Amino acid sequence: MKIRVGILQCSKIEFSLAGRFTTTSGEVAEGDFIAEYAAGKILFGGRYYDSLRFEAGEGSLFELKNVVIGKEFHWQQCRNERFEGDLVIITDGEELVAINEIDLERYIYSVIASEMSATSFVELLKAHAVISRSWVLSAIGSATPSSSATFYTDCSDTDDPVYIRWYERDAHRLFDVCADDHCQRYQGIPSQEPHALREAIDSTAGEVLVYDGKICDARFSKCCGGYTERFSSCWAEVDYPYLTVLPDSDGSRLQPITDEATARSFVLSSPDVFCNTADCNIIRQVFNDYDRSTESFFRWKVTYSVDEISEIVASRSGIDFGSILDLVPVQRTASGRIVRLRIVGTRHTATIGKELEIRRWLSRTHLYSSAFVVDRDDCGRFVICGAGWGHGVGLCQIGAAVMAHKGYSYRSILRHYYPHTVVGNIKGGLLVSE
Repeated sequence: MKIRVGILQCSKIEFSLAGRFTTTSGEVAEGDFIAEYAAGKILFGGRYYDSLRFEAGEGSLFELKNVVIGKEFHWQQCRNERFEGDLVIITDGEELVAINEIDLERYIYSVIASEMSATSFVELLKAHAVISRSWVLSAIGSATPSSSATFYTDCSDTDDPVYIRWYERDAHRLFDVCADDHCQRYQGIPSQEPHALREAIDSTAGEVLVYDGKICDARFSKCCGGYTERFSSCWAEVDYPYLTVLPDSDGSRLQPITDEATARSFVLSSPDVFCNTADCNIIRQVFNDYDRSTESFFRWKVTYSVDEISEIVASRSGIDFGSILDLVPVQRTASGRIVRLRIVGTRHTATIGKELEIRRWLSRTHLYSSAFVVDRDDCGRFVICGAGWGHGVGLCQIGAAVMAHKGYSYRSILRHYYPHTVVGNIKGGLLVSE
């Protein structure tokens, strides 16, 4: 099975072909090239094309220049990245799109090395191989995907407008998945290819998580902060029994958060959970080089002056709130995450959601999570203290790394983060449950 991965979109694509690549017209191509958008076509080698395909021979690789990773997040950067498989270039509006067509298992191999260190614990790599395979197959096979960007105004329960937005996978019309955090990180051939990575992929080949006879939509995030989150807090108004609020610990030592006082106590505490670790050796199992600049993620704090938060909210929302007077949690989930936040300004007041939109509006990039409390210091500045990194749904990568370090098997890790599921296998294109 082949996966179509959108890598890069811009008006000019610079790339190199190493090894034997065959073009659509049957020519053999190798070397450095540039493709440019021109009058609705692709200008390449002095000729115009509707699309370009470079089919890879055995052992051939291509490199794309200036690939943006971590788009709009605090680790955003440009890199040159190498890929296996075929390169396809098409037009989209007044830009070009570079797409990599690659075998599913090779795609998973790169995803695991992109999402975390390729030298991670074998059981962690195995668990991630299963969920990454499950997620992409679920995404491709979904007959009724939820909206990629739903945005509406609702005045049913307040005089102020309510803006709700979330971002889903079906934003992609021209390929199956993208290569960035919106879907799964896919950064080509890993710089290291240790035995553990190969063992993790080979030993779980074809394995997927299954619930009620269907492949699971197995989401994951960097650090849940103590509780995982339910699906509907972040995306469409549907829920799955295997994506719900759970304490990131053995047993049920933590109690669900039901009010603001409990949320404050939780966020400002340091609970004994799997993902609460300062062990650099464990953290390195999950963080790639560009993630390591993020030092505080289990518990974190940001401080804004009134002018600064007012400018950020106006810039990110496109709405002139005037000076921000207050940030008021309207709705929290049992994990402590805010899914509706009321922003009170001198010129405008509105309630926003879901969790990612809240994180976007309150940061020049993104807040680490929506599990936070707000205070004002003696200078009148807004002090936001939070828990975790990411949406928190499904597997917590830091927590799973700690579990692997403690000796848990990959199946135990999967059972912890995805209750009510079983492991199945894709054989001959058919799903076979164990």
